[in-house]
This record gives sequence, C-alpha cells and structure tokens, in this order.
Amino acid sequence: MRHFLDTQDFTKAELLTLMELTALLKAADKERALPRLLAGASLGMIFEEPSTRTRISFEVAMTKLGGHALYLKPGEIHLGVRESIQDTSRVISRMVDAIEARTLKHATVLELAANATVPVLNGLTDYNHPTQVLCDVFTIQERLPEGKRLEDVRLTFMGDATNVCASLLLICSRMGMHFTQCAPERYQLSQTLQDMAAFNCLVSGGSFKVVDDPALAVTGADFIYTDLWWWVGQEAEIPDRTAAFMPRYQVNEDLLARAPPHAKFMHCLPASRGVEVTDAVMDGPRSIIYDQAENRLHTEKAILVGFIDPHLKRPSQALKDSHSQKIGRFLVETALPGAGGPR
Repeated sequence: MRHFLDTQDFTKAELLTLMELTALLKAADKERALPRLLAGASLGMIFEEPSTRTRISFEVAMTKLGGHALYLKPGEIHLGVRESIQDTSRVISRMVDAIEARTLKHATVLELAANATVPVLNGLTDYNHPTQVLCDVFTIQERLPEGKRLEDVRLTFMGDATNVCASLLLICSRMGMHFTQCAPERYQLSQTLQDMAAFNCLVSGGSFKVVDDPALAVTGADFIYTDLWWWVGQEAEIPDRTAAFMPRYQVNEDLLARAPPHAKFMHCLPASRGVEVTDAVMDGPRSIIYDQAENRLHTEKAILVGFIDPHLKRPSQALKDSHSQKIGRFLVETALPGAGGPR
C-alpha cells in the first residue's frame, strides 16, 4: 500500500500515469459518463484549516465516482488533542477506504500515514501541496505552447518559497521541466530543497534557478505563477513581507509584458487581489487560474481512483447473491427490536 504524501515518492512515469488517468476521467465527466469506480467506498477528510478547492474537489470527486466523503473539520474529532494521532489514524482506517488530510504541520500527515492501514492523501501541509502541483502540471500539459513538449516548459514562480513553490520546484525538476523562483534573497528556496531539485535534474534533464530580478525571471517564461506572500502563522510578518515584495515582485501588466506573448498566468488561489497580483492580470486573457482550479476536481478523481481502487474487493455476483439471501432470510424469520414481532 502506498500513500500520496509527496511527489518525490513517485517516478516521472508514475506521475504521468496519474495525469493520463486525470485526462480520461475528465473527458468522461464532461460527457456525464463517468463510471462509478468507487461505489460503496468512503473517504475520511481531516481538515485543520478551512479550504475551498481541496475540500470541494475531494468531496465532489468521491460523489461523482460513486463513493462517500466525510468532512471532519477542526473540533469535530480529537486529532492530537484528547486522542493521539496514532489512535485517530488506526480508528479511522477501520471505517473508511482512504484518509485525506489537510494539516498545519507536515509531521501530522506523516504520523497519520505511518499508522494508517488505508492510503493517506496529503491535501496540504506547511511543507508541501502535492495534489495542487500535480494539477498544475496537468493544466500546463493541456495548455502547452505550440510545438513544445512538457520537458521544454519554462515555469517562473514569482514570490516567497511557500509550500506551493517548494512543491512546484520538486515536481518540475522531477518531470524534466525548467523552473525559476524569483524572490528577495531572504525569501528564496532553502538549500536543502535546491539540493533535492538538483538531484532530480540529474535524472530528468530538467533545470532550475533562483534569482532576484523579476525582469530576468520572466524572460522566456511559458507560465508565470504566484501565490500569497505569507502562510498561516506568519501574520506578524505581513508588514515586512509586503515591504520586501511590493511593488517589484507583484505580477502586473508591466511585468507580464516582459514575458513572451504566449505566456500564461497561474495562481493556486486564494489570491490577495492587488497584492501579489493585480486584477488586470487575474482577469485578463492570459490568465488560466480558473482552468487550474477546475482541474483540482479531475486530478483528485485520478488520485482517489489510483490509490483506493487497487485495494477494493470485487466480490462475484454469486457471493453478493449468497449474502443477500442469508440476510433476507434472517430479516423475514427474525423479530427485530424495532418491528414488534415476526413479519
């Protein structure tokens, strides 16, 4: 059994397989012909923070695939408070077919996975966001510039070394793409992450660089991506961060004009409009942020099928009929507590 915790856990071929499955499921969904591949399956969804795209995409994906999703919001379960993460994971595993977890600390999702007997799917942590970046690369593949392969793509991330930025660095280097982060030195990717990406590039033929010059960073870029400049727990740093990034690192029409005419704009959302990006760019003709958001649904379908389906039992019709007859006979012959007497 494998978990979906980090794209680093998978080969390029495996990630491409998930993307191919995403395309097949998306096409079927658009025709309202999606097979109920997860009929009868259940997904436990643990959320330590509110979410729009992650919560909706996983829940709707399970419903469309014939399964059921249970939303476990903060305060509704005893995760790490009145009950250990280990016990929570073991108990939930007995009742569902997979666990999706959006946690504040990466250590939490790792501990859930270490103790689960069903697949654990990382919906976001302070370290990474693998479901988002798999979706991003799928969206890029859909919108490839004419004549380019995925391995030719140049993606520039403008902004802080967020969990999304780190995840993009790792998946792009794994896929053989060319990644650039542009940020003030204080907010650049750690050396540890850069070392991991360098190893990926040795295998894949991709490349990456970290720079502090926005004009240089967008030169030749096929896709320009940005994210919020601060994360949960960094609210006290907002004035300093705003001063460091504004206005030089804001994605606006002037900066976009320095990129090739075919370059598209991406954002994982939610966005602080008028801060890291202007309305004119978000709502402009080069923005693909809503295609990107929709593709979270289709990517989540592929992840759910890819990690749940291999473990689902497929009973024969004869076995189903046998159990149906036994239960039916019991119900006819036995006085149930709520019936008041034999039927």
